[in-house]
Amino acid sequence: MNTYIADCLQLAQKRNPGQDLFLQATKEVLESLAPVINETPEIQARSVLERILEPERQIMFRVSWMDDSGNVHVNRGYRVGFNSVLGPYKGGLRFHPSVSLDTIKFLAFEQIFKNSLTGLSIGGGKGGSDFDPKGKSDAEIMRFCQAFMSELYHFLGADQDVPAGDIGVGAREIGYLFGQYKRLTKRFEHGVLTGKQVGLGGSLVRKEATGFGAVYFAQEMLKTRDDSLEGKTCLVSGSGNVAIYCAKKLQDLGAKVIAMSDSSGSIHDPQGIDIDIIRSIKEINRARIDEYEKHRPQARFLPGEKVWRHACDLAFPCATQNELDLEDAKTLLDNGCQVVVEGANMPTTPEAVEELQSRGALFAPGKAANAGGVAVSALEMQQNASLENWTFKQVDERLKQIMASIHNDCRQYGKKYNRPDDYLFGANIAGFIRVAHAINAYGVI
Repeated sequence: MNTYIADCLQLAQKRNPGQDLFLQATKEVLESLAPVINETPEIQARSVLERILEPERQIMFRVSWMDDSGNVHVNRGYRVGFNSVLGPYKGGLRFHPSVSLDTIKFLAFEQIFKNSLTGLSIGGGKGGSDFDPKGKSDAEIMRFCQAFMSELYHFLGADQDVPAGDIGVGAREIGYLFGQYKRLTKRFEHGVLTGKQVGLGGSLVRKEATGFGAVYFAQEMLKTRDDSLEGKTCLVSGSGNVAIYCAKKLQDLGAKVIAMSDSSGSIHDPQGIDIDIIRSIKEINRARIDEYEKHRPQARFLPGEKVWRHACDLAFPCATQNELDLEDAKTLLDNGCQVVVEGANMPTTPEAVEELQSRGALFAPGKAANAGGVAVSALEMQQNASLENWTFKQVDERLKQIMASIHNDCRQYGKKYNRPDDYLFGANIAGFIRVAHAINAYGVI
């Protein structure tokens, strides 16, 4: 390993003890950068890696709120602004019991390079809370969102920090957050949050964007092998927005999705998942995925099981970090899978990635393949700034163009260093170069 990279990773470990997800993310990125650092001594001379590895700001705060019974609860809130050399901090808010500073830092670090790859003027940030919205009433979620925004609003702004949704934060939560921001600031600043309801400053395609974008990226990958999605069998983990709209777009383009999942287990439908049923269960009824079995007699619910046991051509991990491990990768490969596309953030363990690549499968990292969500968030910012509303077709076409451009950049940088099919390497190089150039251009700040 390059000694400068090794020294920076050692420094990151020293400064961030116990933050395993963040350290995993930094190692994965930095290990790809050796060719660029060897060619560009200014990177070390100007401490570019040290500056990228240290967040510009980390905010942690108490969130006190009252439930419907009058009981007071206390959660912890976070917002990490990691890097703003390309634009205001941009990244979602995640409400989930698993959220910690480690989670938010790893997501914010990944967001730097993901946002860079879009070619848009957005920096990397992320936030959230260990609050669990499941089982809460609308009134309880509203009160939590208002308490959360009351602590965070000082640090936000359309040219400063623009949060969006993520796990546990959809249009409903964004609406409550924006309402409280407006109430506190006395300003109607649409561009301060994205993921708003359509008709209230939100963009068409935003809900679908991450899932659609992952499929558009997969299309581009298959083109390099003179292939298409038509007739392919696919597995999609998760059943939230990303998974649902990934599966929908796959089926629109002629593929068949035979398995999906949630935290309780997975469903297998050999005739192909009925996405309308999944949407009804998850988006309308907010129920568990085992309900699907009641609507489709041929389907099986597998309690506690992942989706990766079934034979497929392509796999789309769209649930959460480190969900696809080495044994899962071996199972997928043994059952014929040749393409893995990350819809979630870092859902594939390093050992699994190495196995997939060593056996010739194409692997698309989340920072490239799931960038569609943040890309359309930035397009929402553009529409807000210009007081325009674009059609579904307009936004979808821009999304396709952005995903094709990201794919092209990954391939081009891979080819430059004789690794054309290594999308992880290409994405890390492409994302890093734009950020490093801006860091050097702005001097020591």
